[in-house]
Amino acid sequence: DNIGSVYTLKAEYDKALEYYKKGLQIQLQSLPSQHPSLAATYGNIGLVYTYKAEYDMALEYNEKALEIELKVLPSHHPSLATTYNNIGLVYTHKAEYDKALEYYKKGLQIQLQSLPSQHPSLAATY
Repeated sequence: DNIGSVYTLKAEYDKALEYYKKGLQIQLQSLPSQHPSLAATYGNIGLVYTYKAEYDMALEYNEKALEIELKVLPSHHPSLATTYNNIGLVYTHKAEYDKALEYYKKGLQIQLQSLPSQHPSLAATY
């Protein structure tokens, strides 16, 4: 994921996807199907698709991340909040504001329970 992350930061999204997907293929062959690392990679791919304005693909990958996280992480894990917020962002870009609010609020509830009251992520969600 490191090379994919650098290409994402450079806004070279096709290159980022290329490397994330290479990493994903290795993970799918070597890790259990519900491993948290898979969720992280799916989330990274989803974020790149969001940046590319390919919102249906972004939702597909973020939902894969969420499915794994809901099964393997504690219910108030900060990674869940991040995924809910990423899905909210996609719905915001799709102008589906009620759905965006639904996901942002789910993320906020987790953040309120799992993060210190002055954490910057809380400010970003508000």
